[in-house]
Amino acid sequence: MRLLEVTHWTSSREELFPTNPCNRQPKECTFIERHNDGKVLARPVVPLKSYAMPDNIKDITNSNPALQRPLEWSNYTQRLHLLLHLEELKLKREIAIYNEDDVPIFRHKHSKDLFYLQMSGDSRDLEKLSRTLARLNPVGQSVVGKTIYIGWVQHVAAEKVFVEFDETFQSHFKEGMRFSVDFALDRLPLRVQHRAVASVNRHNLEEVLFPTGKHSSHNQNLPRLLGFESNPEQRKAIQHIVAGTAKPAPYLVFGPPGTGKTVTLVGAINQILETQKSCNILACAPSNSAIDHLCEKIAEGNMSKHLLYRMYAFHCNLIGDKGFRVPTKRELMRYKIIFTTLQTAGRLVAAGIPVWHFSYIFVDEAGQTTETECLIPLSGLLAPGECQVVLAGDPKQLGPVITSRVAEDNGLGVSMLERLMRDIDLYKSDDTHGFNNHFITKLLRNYRSHPAILEIPNKLFYKGELQAFAHEEKCISYCKWEQLPKKGFPLIFHGVAGADEREANCPSVYNMAEVEVLKEYLKAVLAQLHKNGVTRIGPKEIGIITPYRKQVEKIQNAFWMDKDLKKENLENVMVGSVEQFQGQEFNVIILSTVRSFPKLTSHKGWTLGFVDNEKRFNVALTRARALLIVVGDPRVLKATKIWNKFIHYCYKEGGYRGISVYDAEEEEDTDSCTLEEPLSRVIQQQLDPC
Repeated sequence: MRLLEVTHWTSSREELFPTNPCNRQPKECTFIERHNDGKVLARPVVPLKSYAMPDNIKDITNSNPALQRPLEWSNYTQRLHLLLHLEELKLKREIAIYNEDDVPIFRHKHSKDLFYLQMSGDSRDLEKLSRTLARLNPVGQSVVGKTIYIGWVQHVAAEKVFVEFDETFQSHFKEGMRFSVDFALDRLPLRVQHRAVASVNRHNLEEVLFPTGKHSSHNQNLPRLLGFESNPEQRKAIQHIVAGTAKPAPYLVFGPPGTGKTVTLVGAINQILETQKSCNILACAPSNSAIDHLCEKIAEGNMSKHLLYRMYAFHCNLIGDKGFRVPTKRELMRYKIIFTTLQTAGRLVAAGIPVWHFSYIFVDEAGQTTETECLIPLSGLLAPGECQVVLAGDPKQLGPVITSRVAEDNGLGVSMLERLMRDIDLYKSDDTHGFNNHFITKLLRNYRSHPAILEIPNKLFYKGELQAFAHEEKCISYCKWEQLPKKGFPLIFHGVAGADEREANCPSVYNMAEVEVLKEYLKAVLAQLHKNGVTRIGPKEIGIITPYRKQVEKIQNAFWMDKDLKKENLENVMVGSVEQFQGQEFNVIILSTVRSFPKLTSHKGWTLGFVDNEKRFNVALTRARALLIVVGDPRVLKATKIWNKFIHYCYKEGGYRGISVYDAEEEEDTDSCTLEEPLSRVIQQQLDPC
């Protein structure tokens, strides 16, 4: 059997893509079965329905009965279907605002099937168009006999939207042509999630999704384990995973930053492969990068490579030097372990892989994805009681990105990992005995950061339980750096009195004062590296984080505008948002918080937005191994509890530098500084800038 998806655009393509392009339904796949007599028969795969939005979806509010009660087994499917529809509605509305009536299109210089539309708008916003459909109608064409061209948006850059078209468009295209364009949402990922939600009852997943522990084995005969003696938490987790002590309940690996979560999963998978020869494993993650990392770590071991298979999202996979082809269902079932993203795991469901096939299903970075996406490999590939589900991640770090505020407020932004830890008693920590290791293990040893860098996130989010076990040679490399306000304390908070700025028609914010300070720190770090004999900056040496896309652009432009930085080879210096840095680590992190409007802090309803998000704060501050530099306006940041705590810590330990926040205006408002002594009383002197 082979999985085959065919999209055939005929002369009646107008019917396939109606006036409202967002209602387009992709064709379902079928299996093609070739018999020995040469006959080819087609049969339906596991059905994938349309799951169209209800007509009254626009009228749905919090008064809807499905949203009035907390998520529970009795309203599970109804509620999650509704939240997915609300998210789709918002996505469609956001895409529709980019429709234009008169857009020039140009042929790409190096690709015959790739063209780009010259759009108006900010590139950060245009990124929402990635992987959508573009419907083009030549400007000035009469209604009679008009031709509609359909293409896939591949990516966006600046104000250009790159679209791939077939040979029909390529042959008709002429330079100077202009088109009206509208964009359509690819509904396939949402439909796959709807199918998973709709299948939970049929597969009897109540004890998986709302576990009570009544049917779990609580097996006390844990397997012997060679290695991991130096990390008792990792050892416990691996033993309980291999023994399947939690099933049918999921086993949770709570992995705070730098605690070796992936090492734990790799250890468990290798132990299963070595001791349980009949077992088959499915390993998933929300992103290709995350599952690639896990796959690479497993491949480094002694496992025969022909027993591992990495399944990608596109419909063909490269097999040696034979080109691209789709493995048959029988071939897929011969592999001991299959690696794929959560979304692509839907192909295994569609292929009819039986629920008894997998003995273990691992989901790495489970805190970063929606519950509906996490359901895809569970609802269709899991036999409760026979298969151990393992969810690994950190609910204290960034969760899934949700577009609909209503859907997010009603739980779509809460991962399955976070919901289980928040709502299910099995996964809650007891004041006396801590977590129940039969169901969950919290990893405690941080192998990434200098203890000073770890201090505040540890106290704020992990009850002070994390232990610093980073390799000393790596984490103290900047402790004697001449730019440190205090030697031995590799943290700097540099106070800058900048200003929020915006460009025309762009909602994103930037702060040029912080860019200038950030540049000087970057030069100082580079000088230190050169002094130590480093001529080429490695890819994990320096990372620059900022919560706003426009600030990212300004920083990148500054690299080219500054005569000193222009001489440096900065291609490996990563500049990006907090989301882009999750799961990564760098020797040096420089963070620009951007926001600076102190007079507004006393206004009712005032908020710092992204900057005041605890999960973003946690991720941003835990990426650094050896040096963390934060550039921001303390007059604004101190109004939030988490930032007030951090700034006060830096000042108390001798790591504060920059402006003073002491003035008469600041004395009037100290209510926001609830965690520590008000900063206006603490920082009363102008400290020298870098």
